[in-house]
Amino acid sequence: MVQVCLNGPRGAVDGAVVPMSPGAMADSAAEAVAAGASDIHVHPKSPCGKDTLSGKAVAATLEAIRSRVAVPVGVTTGAWAEPDPATRLARIHEWTVLPDHASVNWHEPGAEEIAAALLERGIGVEAGIWSGTDGAARFAASPLGPRVLRVLAEVTDPSGETAEASARALLSELGSAHGRPVLLHGEEGGAWPVLRLAGRLGLATRVGVEDTLVLPDGRRALSNARLVTEGLLQYGSAQRSP
Repeated sequence: MVQVCLNGPRGAVDGAVVPMSPGAMADSAAEAVAAGASDIHVHPKSPCGKDTLSGKAVAATLEAIRSRVAVPVGVTTGAWAEPDPATRLARIHEWTVLPDHASVNWHEPGAEEIAAALLERGIGVEAGIWSGTDGAARFAASPLGPRVLRVLAEVTDPSGETAEASARALLSELGSAHGRPVLLHGEEGGAWPVLRLAGRLGLATRVGVEDTLVLPDGRRALSNARLVTEGLLQYGSAQRSP
């Protein structure tokens, strides 16, 4: 499975390649799915372009994307979108249009409560376990671990030279990950090496503007669809490698 991460916390300063409005996200999602993406991760935006968990923004984003594609769509619950855990919970309970899944960063305050609220509402949980945090240890001790949809093994090392080693270390920390499927991905300079490692290991992965703005050869990516196309090529090639 290759998920497309449409925008992340990036904004207009990162260029027109970053979809900001519900309509632009829907267009980008449709192109990415046509290129081969089978799942979507998106960050709904406020009118000023900031990540938000507001019910209005989440509904508008999901409805726009679902009008164009028929694959699962997930959103973020990152603390940067709403730092106060209690307010974050309130936002989730206010959602009138529900995503298929939502990511929860296990190292963030309130992660267990956020995940429990999502599960209570029938929303799948992607357990975000970031390298360089205590997320793996917290997740290992979580009674919710067996109930999550999958684990997002998020390699925050941006170096193309060391990201693969960081990814292997993170996977070692995760161990059996409560027996849940693992989606492995990197970011910035580490995005492509980690994607290729996922291919060699037979793990799900993701690619998109949230994780990188450039292709493996360093050229600027012109769309999420282009990143997905290249991601599938790199993934397939890595699978066939010894």
